[in-house]
Amino acid sequence: MWMIRRFTTIRRFMMDLPATVLLSALLVGTPLVAGPACPGGQADALGTARVITIDPAETPRLGRKHFPTTLPLADMEVLLTFDDGPLAGRTDRVLDALARECVRATFFVVGRQAQAHPALLRRIAAEGHTVAHHTYAHPLLDRMTPAAAEREIDHGFAAVDTILYGTAGARPVVPFFRFPGFATTPALLARLEQRGIAVFGADLWASDWNDMTPGRQLDLVMARLEASRGGILLFHDTRLQTVQMLPAFLRALKSRGFQVVHGVPPRSRTAAARR
Repeated sequence: MWMIRRFTTIRRFMMDLPATVLLSALLVGTPLVAGPACPGGQADALGTARVITIDPAETPRLGRKHFPTTLPLADMEVLLTFDDGPLAGRTDRVLDALARECVRATFFVVGRQAQAHPALLRRIAAEGHTVAHHTYAHPLLDRMTPAAAEREIDHGFAAVDTILYGTAGARPVVPFFRFPGFATTPALLARLEQRGIAVFGADLWASDWNDMTPGRQLDLVMARLEASRGGILLFHDTRLQTVQMLPAFLRALKSRGFQVVHGVPPRSRTAAARR
């Protein structure tokens, strides 16, 4: 009987998924995993539609703003990413907004910021978000020698992993990295690919490094999303205008039919990195 009930549950889940999601998964082999339950969110929360595994061996570079390839997202799917935190008074408010809507995101954290706010870093991880990497001190790596740049990257890996897992290995537990300012070099890209670390660009961004009102930023990012029909979206959780805009943005995603996807590394890779 338990197998019949399990099959019925899976069948209902598959029937409830949009056809575009099913077709995308069949074509690219992306695991179809339901998003997390939403026990503490509001009744009509946006939610996380599904979780996808991002394997650096298959997709070492992501984001059409910078690379030829990106994630195999379906129409109207968005993967939310935040850079430069954690920062007290900002990142915690971002986490509050995401929790209300039961949405999970990827945070590309700066090692120095993580050391300054370790409890906030642990909260990001504890609430089910993906903690990825953004160097130790946020320099532009294309202005450094390859050796110095790789040391800076590794310093960031070690700072974050030591806080979250008590130790740091030769490779980060979560093998996701984004260059500050997208300042890549061919040598560093090749080196990170060799080490099995996925480099994230973006498919679109909110341009929140420019000062604007939260309302103006909301209009801008929603117009870009409508034009692109989704993709990897870049925000900065350190920017007050983004913090102030985020609740309305998540409601706008819900009202306009967008769905949030959460990206995670392969389980076997994270388990191996922790040993």
